[in-house]
Amino acid sequence: MSTEKTLQARSESKCELCGATEGLGVHEVPPSSNSSADQCVLICATCREQIENPENMDTNHWRCLNESMWSQVPAVQVMAWRMLKRLSTEGWAQSLLDMLYLDEETLSWALATDEGSHETAAKHVDSNGTTLAAGDSVTLIKDLDVKGANFTAKRGTVVRGISLVADNPEHIEARINGQRIVILTQFVKKAN
Repeated sequence: MSTEKTLQARSESKCELCGATEGLGVHEVPPSSNSSADQCVLICATCREQIENPENMDTNHWRCLNESMWSQVPAVQVMAWRMLKRLSTEGWAQSLLDMLYLDEETLSWALATDEGSHETAAKHVDSNGTTLAAGDSVTLIKDLDVKGANFTAKRGTVVRGISLVADNPEHIEARINGQRIVILTQFVKKAN
């Protein structure tokens, strides 16, 4: 049976995101290694257009995720999570995102994307726009008062082995003076 036929049977010939019945087509959920039904969703032309061209986003269209996010199909869960993440500045979308539970494997799929895809994960960048990675060393470009620890992290301090905060590209975590703290990326530059 073809992928499209499998998806039509799984979705009862409805868009797996909004429930529309017209203009349905197969959409591979990146990054996919094969085009199996497990790594694809059946979506309508409206959903496809807005996924592929975020500038054409109609936020009200995506209120449909209130129902589709509860799907038992991991590929549908991933697409719902990614769209809610994209819309997280909307209060209703953030509320849905807070309720959505993904198992570890599905969440790592949701966080992973193709480089060429429009659905790129937010990148952590320093004050100069240089991309940061987990384990990098950074230099503080400003004195930072560390609340609750009663010390000031001085400008010029080199911080080694940073961790990236997955759900906020403006935050990194690091250890300074034995304290694990969150630092805004705008106050660091990548060390050479």
